Formats: sequence, C-alpha cells, structure tokens
Amino acid sequence: MKKKTVNTDKPIGNLTRVKDFLPPPSELVARDDTVKVTLALSKESVAFFKDKAKKNSVPYQRMIRSLVDQYVGQHTS
Repeated sequence: MKKKTVNTDKPIGNLTRVKDFLPPPSELVARDDTVKVTLALSKESVAFFKDKAKKNSVPYQRMIRSLVDQYVGQHTS
C-alpha cells in the first residue's frame, strides 16, 4: 500500500492575517528596581546556589535575590 504524501509547507483552509500584538523583546521582562551591593558569602553558600541554579537553568544571583526578597516579604507587615 502506498503512503499518501502531505505537503506541510502550504496553508490549510482560509487564513486571516493577524496584527502583530507582541511587545518588543526589551519590554517582555519587567525590570525590578534593584540596587547593586557587595556581599561576602561563604564558599559553601555560593557553591550551593551555583549548583542549584545550574540544575534549574537560572543565574545563581537571581536565586539569592529571590531568597532575600521572600525573606523580606515574610517579615514585612
């Protein structure tokens, strides 16, 4: 039995052009109001966050910032 070949490069059915509604890449991620600080951490702490961040494909600094933000959220009334 011969298989039917389907051309997937061509549209199927009636098409309607949709206006581009997506924002530019620079507007996709809202920037937090941040302040740069210098902080000395133990080697073990930094190694822990780097390991966990690598496993979750996120920057380790972002994980530390999130941890601090969550702590503040818990202790702010």
